[in-house]
Amino acid sequence: MTISPDTQPLRTADLGTLVIMSWSRETPDGDVPFLLACSLGDGEGGAEATGAAVERLLGHAGLPVGEGVVDSARLPNLPVNLLVVPGAASLTMPGINAQFVPTPEWRRAVDERGYACLIFATRPWSGGEPGEGEAVAAFANDAATLASAAQVVLPVRTLRG
Repeated sequence: MTISPDTQPLRTADLGTLVIMSWSRETPDGDVPFLLACSLGDGEGGAEATGAAVERLLGHAGLPVGEGVVDSARLPNLPVNLLVVPGAASLTMPGINAQFVPTPEWRRAVDERGYACLIFATRPWSGGEPGEGEAVAAFANDAATLASAAQVVLPVRTLRG
């Protein structure tokens, strides 16, 4: 008997340490802001259990895994939000409320575009110190990472006073 990952309970201890890294990439149309969210693979059951737990987390949030880039406008009830305020940002979704300090380049790109491209990897971080620019881009652009990640274009929300 096989149990679908969507029906298994989500144990936060299996997720391990989740990290969010921001960067922007120059394109012919200007800078594009990206976020990489992934686990360090240090959950209770090790790297394999961590990947399965992240996949369950994404399934509970309605984020499709391994289907390429999805525009959140196509997912009208998506419970995933990106809030950006001066000097900080926050990614929220069921089971996650992660604050992070974005790079100044990322913030400029977000201000210009009004969205960020989230790559939420089920594959655990592969080594090195999270946050190192070249290592982040290499991991996020790796075919194995992208094939097993949820990729979604998220509109940016801001506080208006």
